[in-house]
Amino acid sequence: MMRLEYLLFRLVYSFIRVVPFRLLYPLSDTFSYILQHIIRYRKSTVVKNIRNSFPEKSGKEIKRIVHSYYLNLCDVSLESIKGFTLSLEQLNKRYKCLNPEVANGYFDKSLSVIFALSHYANWEWGTQVANSIFLHNPISFYKPLSNKYIDRFIISKRETKGMVMCSIYNSKFIFRSEERIPRAYFLVSDQNPSNKNNAYWVNFLNQDTACIHGLESYGRLFNIPIIYADVQRIRRGHYTVTLEALCSNPRNTKKGEITNQYMNKLEGIIVKKPEDWLWSHKRWKHVKLVDNFADFRASCIGLI
Repeated sequence: MMRLEYLLFRLVYSFIRVVPFRLLYPLSDTFSYILQHIIRYRKSTVVKNIRNSFPEKSGKEIKRIVHSYYLNLCDVSLESIKGFTLSLEQLNKRYKCLNPEVANGYFDKSLSVIFALSHYANWEWGTQVANSIFLHNPISFYKPLSNKYIDRFIISKRETKGMVMCSIYNSKFIFRSEERIPRAYFLVSDQNPSNKNNAYWVNFLNQDTACIHGLESYGRLFNIPIIYADVQRIRRGHYTVTLEALCSNPRNTKKGEITNQYMNKLEGIIVKKPEDWLWSHKRWKHVKLVDNFADFRASCIGLI
């Protein structure tokens, strides 16, 4: 089965490889319609997540965001595959970092940095162009795919232009082994944690939200400055990246402070243009437990 999935993936890859950009987006429009209205890919999850995040929005506005979200999802999916076939020069024309000096200034001080990324707009092309933009040697952490053949193929393509890919399961070892070398670590940090008992909880988009702790934990443990990378679509197939230093001295922060900064930054971006975030993830499947008996008792009294 895995080999069959891999062969199908390679067929799609070979097809997208020869499709010019002028035809890529009409193709994306078609896939978007199929995904939303025929396959209805995670549509109940998408609608529920958007409604809960924006209770003040009308049904018409929710419908518009849902429609635009599926367009974004298909654009990013096809662009990600197409990006593997583009030259570095072509990618740099379409994916521009407006202020790389924010990160490169730390390299001049022989300091590593952590780029805090999100599943917003096109995050994939960043792994393709990073080595040509930043002075640091880049390392990106990823969660291995269940299909080992597709996983190996994608890793090889991502590493073609200088990015080093490392499994999230080896992240602590990598941070320790590379501690003396100025590195740029790329962490996509808006996933749902696998274990809610180790999660940080924040109020995010009007909901109690469990957050993974890697960004903050590694930043504080190794005192690595953290930079948020804000990716924005200018038009289809063209993006800008704006860097913002979230924390220059993580070791001096309180527990949860960096996570709150990151989530607040992401929330502000999503509120301005919600359709470009990855709403099909089951982001809120974990429920926050009552912290203690007193809180539980108070909540019960409130129901009487």
